[in-house]
Amino acid sequence: MNVDADRRSPPCALVIFGASGDLTARKLLPALERLSGYGALPPEVALVGVARTPMTDAEFGDLCRRNVPGPVEPRWKELAATARYVHGGYDDPATYQRLAEVMAECDHRHGTAGNRVYYLATPPRLFGPIAISLGKAGLSTPAGDGFVRAVVEKPFGWDEASARGLYAELSSAFSEEQIFRIDHYLAKETVQNLLALRFANSIFEPIWNRTWVDNVQITVAETLGVGERGGFYETTGAMRDIVQNHVLQVLSLFLMEPPTSFHAEAIRDEKVKLLRAIQPLDDEAEIAANAVRGQYTRGGTRDDLMRGYRDEPGVDPLSATETFVAMRLEVQNWRWTGVPVYVRTGKRLPARVTEVAMEFRRPPQLPLFPGTAERLDPDALIVRVQPDEGLSLRFGAKVPGHAFRVQKASMDFSYESFEEQSPDAYERVILDALIGDPTLFIRADEVGRSWRIVDPVMQCWAADDRPIPLYQAATWGPPEATAMIARDGRSWRHSS
Repeated sequence: MNVDADRRSPPCALVIFGASGDLTARKLLPALERLSGYGALPPEVALVGVARTPMTDAEFGDLCRRNVPGPVEPRWKELAATARYVHGGYDDPATYQRLAEVMAECDHRHGTAGNRVYYLATPPRLFGPIAISLGKAGLSTPAGDGFVRAVVEKPFGWDEASARGLYAELSSAFSEEQIFRIDHYLAKETVQNLLALRFANSIFEPIWNRTWVDNVQITVAETLGVGERGGFYETTGAMRDIVQNHVLQVLSLFLMEPPTSFHAEAIRDEKVKLLRAIQPLDDEAEIAANAVRGQYTRGGTRDDLMRGYRDEPGVDPLSATETFVAMRLEVQNWRWTGVPVYVRTGKRLPARVTEVAMEFRRPPQLPLFPGTAERLDPDALIVRVQPDEGLSLRFGAKVPGHAFRVQKASMDFSYESFEEQSPDAYERVILDALIGDPTLFIRADEVGRSWRIVDPVMQCWAADDRPIPLYQAATWGPPEATAMIARDGRSWRHSS
C-alpha cells in the first residue's frame, strides 16, 4: 500500500519522549516501520529518541530494528541507522540543551527544516513537565514557516479539574493548534467509516433520528482481565479507561449533526455540540437509576477458571475499583430527544466485541403478522469496530416453506472484502500528526465536556460506602445492568 503524495510527511524531526518504553516498542516503532514501507517517510524525516535509560545512538538504532517483526523495509533500516538518542531526565535543562543540538544536526544532515513533532509516549504525569521544559528551552516555538507539534497520549487528566490543569501546563508552551491529543480508537477504519456511512449514503440520513430510531447501544467488551496492569487499573477503572474517551468519542461521531465540510474543525465542532447535548446525571437518584458499576470475581469453567479482580497482581484485596460500567444517557437535541443511548464496557466478559448498534422502532401490529413484532428482535444497524470490522443490517424476512413465518435475517459487509490493507490505528495517528491533520485528534473543549459527563458519576461512586456489585468472570456484568435496561422494556444485544 502506497500513500498519496499529500499523505507523505513533510521534512521533520520526530522526537519520541519515552523512547525506551513499552508503548514505543509495541506500537510506535512497528507503525513507523510500516509507514516507511508505504513511502510516507521521505529521507527528510529524522527520528530522535529521548528517555532516562542510558543508551547510545547505535543502541537506539538496534532497538528500532529489534522491535519490528519480520523483514525490515530498506527505508526503515536507513531511518534506524541514522536515529539519534538523547539520554537524560525529563526535568533536566541539560537534556533539552542536548536535544536542541541534536535537532540542529538533523536540520543540517537530513534537511528537516526546523520542523518538529514531539510524541510524548511517557506516563501522563510527565506530559506537563516535558511541555514546560520544552517551552523554557525555546523548543516549542516554530521558526519561520516551520511547525512544531506535541502529540499527547490519553488519559487527558484524572477529572475535569486535572484536565484543566494539564491544559494549562501544555498551553504554557504550545498553542491549542499545536497540541494533538490521541485517542487511537478514532483511527480504526470502522470508526472512520461512520462518516462515510452517514454522509455518503442517502438511504441512511432520513432515518437517522428520533422518528425511526428506538435506542442506540454501544458495547466495548473484553474477555481479558487486567493482567499485569492491576496497579494502573486500581487508579483508573473502567469509567476513566474506556467511557470518558473511547466510548464518548465514538458516540459523538455516530450521533452528531452533519458538518458543514470535512474540514477538521467542522467535524470537531459538531462532536462538541453533541457532547454538550448529553445531559449529565446530576443527583444520586439519577445516578442510581442510570449508571451501574461492577467488578469481576472468579468465574469460568472447571477447566478454565479465571481469577477475580481482587486476586490480580497489584490490586487491593478490598478494592472497589470498577471493571464494568453501564450507563443510560440522553441526548437533548432536536434529532435525538427521547432516544436512550445505552453504553457498556467491561473486562472478563464472555466475548470480545466493540460495536455500535442502532435499533429501529418496531412496525405496528398488523393483522398480516399477528404477534410477530413481539417475537422478533427489532431491525438494527450494527457497526462492528472489532474484532471483525464491518457493518450488519438486520431486518425481517420470510422463512422458506408453505407457512408464512418471519424471522430475522441480515446483510453483512466486512472490511476483508477490500483488497487494500487497513492501516494500523497508530500508523494513521502518527502520519496525521506529521502532516498536521487534526481531524482524529481531540480538542480541549471535547476533553472538558467528556469529563463533565462522567465526573458526577465517579464522585457519587467514590462517596458510596456500599459494596460494589460483583459479576462472575465470563458473564455479561452484574444483574443491575440488565435491570437498568429492562426497566425501559429493552435488552442488551449481547446478554447470554
